[in-house]
Amino acid sequence: MALCFFVSDLHGHIEQYKKLFQKILEEKPKAVFLGGDLLPSGLSSNFTGKNKIDDFLNTFLIPEFLHLKKILSDHYPRIFLILGNDDSRLMEKEVIKAQSKGIWEYIHNRKTTVNTFTIYGYALVPPTPFLAKDWEEYDVSRYVDPGCISPEEGWRSIPVPANRIRYATIQKDLEQLVGNDDLSQSIFLFHTPPYQTNLDRAALDNKKIDHVPLDLHVGSIAVRRFIEKRQPLITLHGHIHESAQLTGSWKDKMGSTFLFSAAHNGPELALVRFNSERPEESSRELF
Repeated sequence: MALCFFVSDLHGHIEQYKKLFQKILEEKPKAVFLGGDLLPSGLSSNFTGKNKIDDFLNTFLIPEFLHLKKILSDHYPRIFLILGNDDSRLMEKEVIKAQSKGIWEYIHNRKTTVNTFTIYGYALVPPTPFLAKDWEEYDVSRYVDPGCISPEEGWRSIPVPANRIRYATIQKDLEQLVGNDDLSQSIFLFHTPPYQTNLDRAALDNKKIDHVPLDLHVGSIAVRRFIEKRQPLITLHGHIHESAQLTGSWKDKMGSTFLFSAAHNGPELALVRFNSERPEESSRELF
C-alpha cells in the first residue's frame, strides 16, 4: 500500500487540518488514517445546544475534503476515519452520510480491504474522568479506575440500551469484530492506546484520590491483550496527548506488532508517516 499518513486528535483546529491537506497535496499518500477527536471540543455545549459543533463538519471538513478530491482526482488517497471520545456521536450520521460523496470511509467497528491488507476501526475508550460517555465503554470488566466516571453515569448525545451500557466491554467488541480473521496483514485504527505502553502515559504524577495514587497509564487493558494475542501488523492510536512527551516515544512494539501514536499536546500537526510494507521505517514529524 506504500506511503500512508496517520493523524489524530486534531479537535477541530483548522490550521492543523490545512497543514495536513498541504502535505497530502505534496506527497500524495495512498491512504490517510484519522484517529478520532476530529471535531471542535466542547461536548457539554453540544448537549445544551449552545454551540453548533456540526457547523465545522458541514462548513469546513466536508467541503475541504471535497476540494482536495477535486484537485487530486485519481491521486486522491483512501481516507479512513473514526471518531473519538471528545466527538459527539450525534455527528456519526453526518460522517456516514458524507461517505456517499466519496471523500472518506467511516470504519468504527467495521473492516475493509486495501490490496492485501485488511483495515479495521474501533473508536471506544475505557472510562475516563469526563462526563461525555458517547464513546466510552467498560474495558474488560465493570471496574472503573479511581477518579474516573462509570459509563453508566454522565452524558450521551444518543440513547443506548441500558443493558449494553452495563454489560458491554471493549474486550467483547474486539472479539466480535475480528472473529477468526488472520490479522498478520491488518492495520487497526484505534482511538485508545493499549495499557502500559509508551502511548498511554498520562500526566498524573503525584495525584491521588482518597490517598490512593492514580495509575500513570490510562490505556485499554483489552486492547493490550488483543494485540498480544492476535498480533496485527500495525495499530494506530491517539487519545493521550502528552504521552509521547512523557515517555520520549510516539511508538512501541509488542511481539511483531508495530504501534504508532499521533496524539500530541502542542499546537503543531503531528504527522505519522508509515509504509505498510516496511512499518519499521515509520517516522513522525511536527509541523
